[in-house]
Amino acid sequence: MTAEETSTLDDLATTFADDLTALTRGVLGEDTPRFAALNMGHRVRVSPMSADEKVQRIPVSVNGEPVLSIMARYYCCWDGSSTFMATDQADIHVHYAGISDPLIRFEYVRRSKEPPGAHIQVHAHRDEMAYLLRLADAGRPRQGFRQRKLPRLSEMHLPVGGHRMRPALEDVLLFLKREFAIDTVPGWRAVIDDHVQNWRKIQLMTAVRDAPEAAAEALRQLGYKVDPPVVVSPRGALDDVKLYWP
Repeated sequence: MTAEETSTLDDLATTFADDLTALTRGVLGEDTPRFAALNMGHRVRVSPMSADEKVQRIPVSVNGEPVLSIMARYYCCWDGSSTFMATDQADIHVHYAGISDPLIRFEYVRRSKEPPGAHIQVHAHRDEMAYLLRLADAGRPRQGFRQRKLPRLSEMHLPVGGHRMRPALEDVLLFLKREFAIDTVPGWRAVIDDHVQNWRKIQLMTAVRDAPEAAAEALRQLGYKVDPPVVVSPRGALDDVKLYWP
């Protein structure tokens, strides 16, 4: 990565950090810790950070009591064409106050197909699920059995629709509001709606770049006139297109 590319990526990541700060403060209040960007060499970490550059959790209250917290951490990099900033990895973990083990994890790994790059992991226990995992003499639990380690529900990677339309921090905040009635500030819903629209549009444009012919056909069906480019850029193999990844 050139010095210019590094500087530009830092600027884009800082803008992303400011956007996340506006989101969380617009929903949870102005006391929410600010997101910041930290260059780590080949990628930039974006997260709420303390003065010593350690990741901070975001406190979340219910009825005025801080019973939950969110660990939100993103690693940003250039996409394959070095044109757009991409998320190399994203971790959004919901914790009960004072407990290190999360309740639920929303995660994304850009280069992962198996397990799915976008997935949810639930830290809970259910006898029936443990039984099913123990029955599996093939697949992921098998490796744990070889190490005399019982499988856990939290080790299952639940798919959430692929790389392009994966859940964002906005979806997690809406989930917490809907299910646990977390404390929010006036106007919170408008803030989330605005950020959700921006996020979905960005992901839609990314998906269009993955499948431009399908996008052009959909626009033609809506009455738009869409002409193919004079010079068509070479397309990678379908197996390399993240729109089709699990």
